[in-house]
Amino acid sequence: MKVLLLGGYGVFGERLARLLVRDGHAVTIAGRDLGAAERLATEIGAGALRMDRAGALDGLAGFEVVIDAAGPFHAYGGDPYRLPRAAIAAGAHYLDLCDDADFCTGITALDGAARAAGVCVISGLSSVPALSSAAVTALAGEERPQVIDTAILPGNRSPRGRSVMRSILSQAGRPMAVWRGGAWEEVPGWSSPARYTLPGGTRRQGWMIEVPDLRLFPAHFGAGTVVFRAGLELAVMRYGLAAFAMLRRVVPVPISGPVLAVFKGLADLLAPFGSGRGAMSVTVITGRERRRWRLLAEDGDGPFIPAIAARALLRRDALPAGARPALGVVTLAEAEAAMRDLQVRTERDAVPFVPIFEAVLGESFAALPEPIRQTHVTADKSRWQGRSEVMRGAGLWPRLLAALVRFPPASPDVEVEVTKTVTRRGETWERRFGTRRFRSHLIPTRAGMTERFGPFTFLLGLRVAGEELLYPVRSGRVGPIPMPRWLLPVSEAREHVRDGRFHFDVSLRAPITGALIVRYRGWLVAATPGDPAAPPVRC
Repeated sequence: MKVLLLGGYGVFGERLARLLVRDGHAVTIAGRDLGAAERLATEIGAGALRMDRAGALDGLAGFEVVIDAAGPFHAYGGDPYRLPRAAIAAGAHYLDLCDDADFCTGITALDGAARAAGVCVISGLSSVPALSSAAVTALAGEERPQVIDTAILPGNRSPRGRSVMRSILSQAGRPMAVWRGGAWEEVPGWSSPARYTLPGGTRRQGWMIEVPDLRLFPAHFGAGTVVFRAGLELAVMRYGLAAFAMLRRVVPVPISGPVLAVFKGLADLLAPFGSGRGAMSVTVITGRERRRWRLLAEDGDGPFIPAIAARALLRRDALPAGARPALGVVTLAEAEAAMRDLQVRTERDAVPFVPIFEAVLGESFAALPEPIRQTHVTADKSRWQGRSEVMRGAGLWPRLLAALVRFPPASPDVEVEVTKTVTRRGETWERRFGTRRFRSHLIPTRAGMTERFGPFTFLLGLRVAGEELLYPVRSGRVGPIPMPRWLLPVSEAREHVRDGRFHFDVSLRAPITGALIVRYRGWLVAATPGDPAAPPVRC
């Protein structure tokens, strides 16, 4: 096919140009720097053309496919779809390597015009969302994924394009919407780090950043949680960016030319360190399995990965008419076939997903009634809401102990909400009674389940009695110091089902005196999920 590649001499555009020439397409490299376009064109056997996407676009005539690999797409101004509209008018297919959520999702506005012209208009034909959605589709099969967790982890020696750097810097510290546990949350860009294992066992750290997946996957796949992280191989770079993100939470530093130049210069100074091995990880929790697809690109071939989906699509005999984001436009098999001439290996695995309460209780977990089991199967984050009665003990000693943990005040009837979040070692439970919140952290161990309230950690003797789940306290400590048994609170906590609904009844009595500290009892049901297609509007 006759392809015009805008930004074809950039980091990712150059790789796509090489792949398309290798596949026999007639490629013309276009951009504002004609010299750079001509140098690459001479090297790989392509044509060259000077074109500014903000200037005259009559040069699109005669091309079958127009590909925008320039970016940064978030900075395309008041008329962001000028190029795809011009491509449609010229009767050419339009593809792009967009990584901006707003641009990618908004491309559907051109669907009517694209269908009328019989051309294909696809945005996001890159690692995300094209390749990531292909992996999720293959991993989930016919099942609905509960959790989708994706990470892209480039090697430090991989070249850095200014457009990608500007995109990441512009997001650092600024609010972004993430779908977790069936609700939209606002988190700052470049936050909430997590570790990922690469093929071969190497571990890398990724930080939350906004990509089209976060906006598109919740509704498309029906997932309960969708997260995406990107990583930097060198600790000094990722923690330096984290510090910059924290600054931008307070002071909205604009990403001007000089600011970008400083970061680019620092990154170039550190370029000789680390490796050129890049990776991508897609994990899906569905049913009772944790399924994972991982990719490892050896030195030099990592920057080819964002070009793979476009290469795979252009290997087809015909392209679908209409305008849409790149969700499911290529299959994982097609993408992997398009990598076979690169130094890239992929692998898939699946392991059982075992919630922490089932891990501690073993076979007896299955004997619990379904409403109790449901509350203890959290793949990432779950939300529960209901009503509760709260009773508080009198006297200085019980009041002091209650204040240390921030137990709620007495109330005959108060709204209650419990949010359970999976952590690296267990789960964090945040309980809200009216306006009062308190947290505990649960960790499964060989000895049983531990639960920490502030400085106090207790070993719980979880056990199933009939159709109830009991939480007796077996031992405790303050920080690392063990508590003698006479200093342990007396706990009578149980979960049971009444009228088909989950109920809780927790009573804590003070050590030594046995006086009541707090008792709260009530019921919970799963919180009503939000609208996955409607993320919060930023002010």
